[in-house]
Amino acid sequence: MARGLWKGAISFGLVNVPVELFSAERRSSELDLTMLDKRDLAPVGYKRYNKSTGEDVPWAEIVKGYEYDDDKYVVLSDEDFRRANVDASKTVDIQAFVDLKDIPPLFFETPYYLAPGKRGEKAYALLRDAMKKAGKAGIATVVIRTRQYLAAVMPQDDVLLMDTLRYAGEIKGPEELGVPNGALHHKVSAKEVDMALRLIEDMSEKWQPEKFKDTYRDDLMARIKEKIKQGQTEEITEPEKGEKEPARADVIDLMALLKKSVARKQEKPKRKSPRKAHRKAA
Repeated sequence: MARGLWKGAISFGLVNVPVELFSAERRSSELDLTMLDKRDLAPVGYKRYNKSTGEDVPWAEIVKGYEYDDDKYVVLSDEDFRRANVDASKTVDIQAFVDLKDIPPLFFETPYYLAPGKRGEKAYALLRDAMKKAGKAGIATVVIRTRQYLAAVMPQDDVLLMDTLRYAGEIKGPEELGVPNGALHHKVSAKEVDMALRLIEDMSEKWQPEKFKDTYRDDLMARIKEKIKQGQTEEITEPEKGEKEPARADVIDLMALLKKSVARKQEKPKRKSPRKAHRKAA
């Protein structure tokens, strides 16, 4: 059974729902790459050492500290972080309920599961079902490890999800992109919009997350095997000279590509749903 990050409660109004927090994220497996010194290809290590003695320091001997004066520290343990605010460190404190659709996607950060705690099953089901019926998300504050987060609590089938949110001050505005004036307000014709809508309609389907796979790892492994086969294991691959940049698409090119894309999608017969096929056969 998976280990929870902590046990606490969801608080809204005067109601407390006992819950346990679990990570809902499974990162795709990355290749275990070693950092090398390009001069002799020797591995480069990450060294934890005492800056006074120069001696290595094992993980078990490392503690956190806050420098309150020059070279003077207050040592902080996990218990100190908890005692800073006992309630906040174990509570998902819902401040308000909002329409989920009103939260822009760029605010969402990391997903977690909230599982019902002991003797909290009924209150958990009540909150989940009420939020589902109202179409609302609970905006809450929560402390995870040593940091307080803004978070959205929302129902998903039979479980409650909690997604940490970025604070407004952590989001860059479009004006900070540095793009030329007017680049974000380019005019397109009604015909181009209609053609784009046709392509979107042809490519529309139900959300099937299992359909999409991370293929880049396989591609990278193929590249690694190719370098081994060609005896280029110690060669640093440089960019090819004269490599062309992708061609810019002006309005005429864009329209032509849209038409070509629509035509190609229409050539592929759409799969009939089993229900429709059965009805036709009957």
